[in-house]
Amino acid sequence: MTLDPSAFDQLFIDARTHNAWLDQPVSDDALRQLYDLVRMGPTSANCSPARLVFLRTPEAKAKLKPCLSSGNLEKTMSAPVTVIVAYDKAFYEKLPELFPHADARSWFTSSPAFAEQTALRNSSMQAAYLIMAARALGLDCGPMSGFNAALLDEVFFSGSTWASNLLINLGHGNPEKLYERLPRLSFDDACQLL
Repeated sequence: MTLDPSAFDQLFIDARTHNAWLDQPVSDDALRQLYDLVRMGPTSANCSPARLVFLRTPEAKAKLKPCLSSGNLEKTMSAPVTVIVAYDKAFYEKLPELFPHADARSWFTSSPAFAEQTALRNSSMQAAYLIMAARALGLDCGPMSGFNAALLDEVFFSGSTWASNLLINLGHGNPEKLYERLPRLSFDDACQLL
């Protein structure tokens, strides 16, 4: 069964990366609903390494501010919510619960590099699910990677096994402040049929 074409418009065709925000809050209930959708997306061995920190208060945003690049400062400070999409380097500790079919924990305990690579890859997929779920719920997104990850990890995750991957601003974007749609690669430029 294919989705109605209007769903493709909302999720992909008309959806845009926003850099300016309307003064409309995003409720905690909406964030819970968002996560309930994100958590259902597939990850390898159901490892679910993403950890999401929803920064909603002025105090939380003030902690984030020194970590941001100058080009991301204004749009992040004005966004109703900024999500730190992090990953848990020790995600495998939850595998006995999340993947009880096998001893999946042992697949990762002998190689920290393999575990971190798996966590980064799968948390990136989960970030994409977050963007699609937010759009499906009528929210706009502004994903970005312009921040000092080492400083952010020190400020927010010191003493933990969490590490930052990317940031996503959430809210209701200001359509009057959108940039022109940028080009995309054609099928022939980006794909091969073998």
